[in-house]
Amino acid sequence: MPQYAVLIFERENRENAELPPAVLRAHEQLPERIAEQGGRIVAGMALEASDTATALRDDVITDGPFIETKEALAGVFVIEARDLDHALALARLTPVVNGGVEVRPLAGLQIMEDN
Repeated sequence: MPQYAVLIFERENRENAELPPAVLRAHEQLPERIAEQGGRIVAGMALEASDTATALRDDVITDGPFIETKEALAGVFVIEARDLDHALALARLTPVVNGGVEVRPLAGLQIMEDN
C-alpha cells in the first residue's frame, strides 16, 4: 500500500503545553481506529515545542524555527492507505486541538535503521 505522512500542526500555547487527557487518549487509540478503517500506522512521533528547534540554512545555525507561524509542526506519523482519498479519511481521525493536519504522499527514498 502507498505510504503518506500526516503532519500535525497546532497553535502553541506556552501557558498550557500539555494536551488534555481526552486528546492524549484519542492519540493512543489512533492506531486501532485507523486499522479498523483498513489503514495502518507505520511510525509516529510527537515533537517538542518549536522553541526547542535549531534551524540550519546553508552555513547559518539559528535557535528556534526558521520561520515564525501561528501553527507549529507538533507531530508526524506515517500511514499506509489505499490511495490519497483513503489517507485523507484516515487523517481526519487525528485528534487536533487548535490546528489541522497536512497529508503528503511519501516519495521514493526510504532510510530505515536496522534494529
